[in-house]
Amino acid sequence: MNGAPLWPLVLTLGAYAAALLLWERRGRAALLNPTLVAIALVAAVLLASDADRATYRAGAQPIHLLLGPAVVALAVPLWRHAPLLRARSTALLAALAVGSTATLLATLALAAWLGAGATTLRSLAPKAATAGVAMAISAEIGGIAALTAVVTILAGITGAVAGPALLDMLGIRDPVARGFGIGLASHGIGTARAFQESEAAGTAAGPAMGLNALLTALLVPLGGSLLPRLGWG
Repeated sequence: MNGAPLWPLVLTLGAYAAALLLWERRGRAALLNPTLVAIALVAAVLLASDADRATYRAGAQPIHLLLGPAVVALAVPLWRHAPLLRARSTALLAALAVGSTATLLATLALAAWLGAGATTLRSLAPKAATAGVAMAISAEIGGIAALTAVVTILAGITGAVAGPALLDMLGIRDPVARGFGIGLASHGIGTARAFQESEAAGTAAGPAMGLNALLTALLVPLGGSLLPRLGWG
């Protein structure tokens, strides 16, 4: 990686391995989500050591490059469970439309009610999409990509931690419904969490994540164009 140091890669992988071990030993407690714990460990080390953030990003780049193949690999369980998803395609597409639209409207309304400015609103609007797509949308409509990344990742972690418990409270046991809902709300982190429940849940989460990113990319520019008319821009 053009002379990039090895320590960021070791730190990231080591933090996740430690977080995964802790999660397994503590009975897979929701609050000990491996991604959440690994992020906390890496952040703590970087803050304590005052390490250069740019150096860390460069050294951890190989992990970022694996995101593409990981997403493509979702096609394997999708192919296995394609008949199940096709049989329920109408209900799933309806859930996608309602969920994506409701997320956008609720985000804009709540942020505007709290007094957020137009730039902040544009930064928050794409958070329903997965981080890479959300950041690109944010930059395109005049938002702050870094802020978008933070709230998107926070939304993903929150959904992965609290989503399964909420679905349990609502009595939703069907793996496809659970997976689709978690993937829709919590992006890649939620999809990983859905696979921990079952392959069927994870398979449903993958298309939900991808289709929601596509629909969000279509809806957010429309919502952004309406901000001035609503007195928010």
